[in-house]
Amino acid sequence: MKAVVYEGENRMRVSEQQDPSVAGPEDALLRVTTSAICGSDLHMYEGRTALPPGRVVGHEIMGVIERVGDAVTSIRPGDRVVLPFNIACGFCYNCHRGLTNMCLTMNEQKAHAAYGYAGMGPYGGGQAEYVVVPHADFNCLKLPGTPFDQWEEDFVLLADVFPTGFYGTELAQVQAGRSVGIFGAGPVGLMAAMSALIRGASEVYVVDFVPERLEKVKEIGATPIDARDGDPVEQIFDLRSRISGLRGRLRPGEEKLKGVECVIDAVGYQARDDRDYGRENPTQVLDNVIRLVNPAGHVGIVGVYLAPDPGAKTDEAKRGVFALPMAELFDKAVTVGMGQCPVKLYNEYLRDLIIMGRAKPSRIVSHRIRIDQAPEAYEKFDRRADGYTKVLIQFKDRAARAA
Repeated sequence: MKAVVYEGENRMRVSEQQDPSVAGPEDALLRVTTSAICGSDLHMYEGRTALPPGRVVGHEIMGVIERVGDAVTSIRPGDRVVLPFNIACGFCYNCHRGLTNMCLTMNEQKAHAAYGYAGMGPYGGGQAEYVVVPHADFNCLKLPGTPFDQWEEDFVLLADVFPTGFYGTELAQVQAGRSVGIFGAGPVGLMAAMSALIRGASEVYVVDFVPERLEKVKEIGATPIDARDGDPVEQIFDLRSRISGLRGRLRPGEEKLKGVECVIDAVGYQARDDRDYGRENPTQVLDNVIRLVNPAGHVGIVGVYLAPDPGAKTDEAKRGVFALPMAELFDKAVTVGMGQCPVKLYNEYLRDLIIMGRAKPSRIVSHRIRIDQAPEAYEKFDRRADGYTKVLIQFKDRAARAA
């Protein structure tokens, strides 16, 4: 089979690999129809993780079941499924509570596992023609329809970015009528904006500096904030102060609520400095989040923070240690939630929003490629070039042969 393999810093290649086989009685073999390149894959591409060369990458995966182990009962060959990027056992203490992002048994090193990702177990990635699905009954979400129908590009985003964006709104406690600020208009930030609107937020501001991403913000129905135009927090303060209805509803003292109630970090440790976008500043977004959130507000952090980080500029940053204004957080009585999304907790409901036409996450898809084009796509996506926002690797030729 063809697969995308990490070769070293800024180098991916397409390699011929042996077709995998079902390893255990509870496993299945998936013939991939669509896989996506995730923004977090760029951390590995840039050499910012300890991923060894030769690993097949990719954790956003959907396709058709080819074979199943003898103990698999609810998933059959021919079923169309999407895989949560979290690989989970379904029986440990955390899985019982729905916290499949912190499964205790699938990774000997840490309390989480995933396909084709550094530090998340030995599992093969899904930017390939086939992938093995452990504990298939638990880790497959069954889908209606057929490959490359009207839902294909929506359903693949159930593997990660749509549930992760939705999880950001959960962590930030977005509810009907609440005001929301989101840093980052990459795929997760865009999905957080869409999710906030689905949940009934009254105001949704999304900060970025890439024009094509800001256009996507506008298309979704949120308010784009171009960080190139100056301090993004001050821009949001100013916009809100000029909305006459918001001003007119204030009682004395409430002018202190010039920020928003719910703030989401969808950027992570590779944030850019507001004054120089060519320079990395890992705490820039966190500092802005704390400034923007109102007293007694809520913060959700779904942008990735990793350690060790070989590419960081300081010893502390290499260990994932950053200075934060904790006194301000405490003084504001802010609640903070963070971490990887437990995809399985949300993907059934988000799937049904797609089926019923209430959500169209594929609106963020910018490019559809063949697997042979993946190395070039990684390079362009990493540079935010040519409007690269969300890239799908599609295996239409393989699907046609299988039919």
